[in-house]
Amino acid sequence: MAENKGMSDLWKRLRFVFMAIIVYRIGTHIPIPGIDPDRLASLFDQNQGTILELFNLFSGGALERMSIFALNVVPYISSAIIMQLFSNSIPYLQDLKKDGQAGRNTITQYTRYGTVFLALIQASALAATLSSSGLAYQPGPSFFITAVVSVVAGTVFLMWLGEQVSERGIGNGISIIIATSILTGIPGAIGQALEQARQGDLNILLLLSIGVLAMVLIAIVVYIERGQRRITVNYAQRQQGRKLMQAQASHLPFKVNMAGVIPAIFASTFLLFPASLSTWFGQNESFSFLQTISLALNPGQPLYVLLFATLIISFCFIWLALTFNTKEVSDNLKRSGAYIPGIRPGEQTAGYIDNVLARLTVFGSIYLTLICLLPLGLINFAGVSFYLGGTSVLIIVVVLMDFMSQVQSHMMSSQYSNLLKKANLKSYRR
Repeated sequence: MAENKGMSDLWKRLRFVFMAIIVYRIGTHIPIPGIDPDRLASLFDQNQGTILELFNLFSGGALERMSIFALNVVPYISSAIIMQLFSNSIPYLQDLKKDGQAGRNTITQYTRYGTVFLALIQASALAATLSSSGLAYQPGPSFFITAVVSVVAGTVFLMWLGEQVSERGIGNGISIIIATSILTGIPGAIGQALEQARQGDLNILLLLSIGVLAMVLIAIVVYIERGQRRITVNYAQRQQGRKLMQAQASHLPFKVNMAGVIPAIFASTFLLFPASLSTWFGQNESFSFLQTISLALNPGQPLYVLLFATLIISFCFIWLALTFNTKEVSDNLKRSGAYIPGIRPGEQTAGYIDNVLARLTVFGSIYLTLICLLPLGLINFAGVSFYLGGTSVLIIVVVLMDFMSQVQSHMMSSQYSNLLKKANLKSYRR
């Protein structure tokens, strides 16, 4: 009975995630009022293979349809990253993090306010661009206000939906929305590649090679994301009541890629913003110089590759420095009577952990850079869409791994509860 109850709760959570995805996909087909679909389709036809298509990928096709979810969860991600950085550098936010659940709730509320603020700025820029590009039936103040309210409301709804999935479903709701956005573009990309092969524009052997490369890439991502560097930690003998607790050994696990997908997402977002402005405003004569920037920042161009690699490597080290405090870890080990063999507690322990993390971050940043850029270069040379870029593969694999691990955790907890029920521990008390 307990096992059935646990599994029913798991299926209930899975159904909620499935329904949330359906609601999200329906929302990507609800357009902003007053948009001319013919002119919008013409704009995207003219910008195929540019940074605008990449931005449309991360929005799950919502930008191409100019729906109320056009911004997707990009404002929330930006706000969350900013709050994460500030919470490790501003004393007030540092104190909030130490206040437990109440402090975390306050930081979450600030993140929501930041999401609304960033969404207002980006929605205003988007509405102004739509008006100046002639994509609106009746450009003017009424269209501007309607577009801004619609897009901001769509972003806030997605933020709420992601939080509901995290609370009532399985996995991180925002990550699931991003992964869903990318996954919905893969069938179209595969169909486009098969059509190119059918028409003779793409060699079938080259297409099969790209498929094999994608499988190898996924295997490498899974292997490295599961990899850990374990530092042995010994606990000294300690007196607990009348008992003398024997010395124990444990370990500190550090992932090879400590920053996760954040550097790749941050670098992509950083490059999307100026490139999108260049693409939209470059038609104006007074901003004609932006056309050069737009061409230079197209995926596969040398400047794009150089900036993307530099940003990923930089964000890996910056993210680690701002989110992981080795001195605090060292102090916690010292207070609990733990030490690293051969290393003195205190500053030497902190320095040792710093060196280990620095070496891991060097390898992790190179790994992230190669994963994100190698498929991009090969696919550009092959002449097919860059929907299957390394950043997309990385996000999808990491999110699916986290989702599966949480499903397994729910299944194990239900089995554990069932074992406790069968053990009938009350009989031992008698």
